[in-house]
Amino acid sequence: MKKTLIAAAFAVFFTGQVMAAPQTYVVDSSHTFPRFSYNHMGMSKQILSFKKTTGTVVLDKEAKEAKVDVTIDMNSVNTGFDVFDGHIQGEDFLDTARYPTASFKSTKVVFDGDTPVSIDGDLTIKDVTKPVTLTITSFFNGPHPMLKKDAIGANATTVISRSEFNAGKFTPAVGDEVSLDIALEAIVE
Repeated sequence: MKKTLIAAAFAVFFTGQVMAAPQTYVVDSSHTFPRFSYNHMGMSKQILSFKKTTGTVVLDKEAKEAKVDVTIDMNSVNTGFDVFDGHIQGEDFLDTARYPTASFKSTKVVFDGDTPVSIDGDLTIKDVTKPVTLTITSFFNGPHPMLKKDAIGANATTVISRSEFNAGKFTPAVGDEVSLDIALEAIVE
């Protein structure tokens, strides 16, 4: 009888360990859009986006830990005007011929209870890597309403200086401060 209780206790312990395993979510490129905005010569706030983002988010709900690894195709910049897309992709700004991707890799995710509230990580643009902190403004984790798979969704923001990433042409007429606003959705593998 004692051996049966010990075996049952081990089974429950190890079952709990399996249930607490981290889940890997793959970025849904059709619903993930990094956007950026800046002051254009004091006349307007320009808002642009990228159309192609890939990556993964690993979430361990029990341990309250997460990792984010995202790559943005810089050639997918979307200004709403093809000629301007080409201008932004040029050497003065994104230089996509030499630097076709940008990336973000988390170093720490901060939780408040069960909800992640900020992500520290390394942002790399044009082979320049700088630490940034993304503030999470909304977070969802649960069944995807259509796919019936576990999913996550989040919005996050931060502010960077484009000159720190060797993209400061026309500063200060065109604002150096760039606000990033990321909408991300990811589905469990």
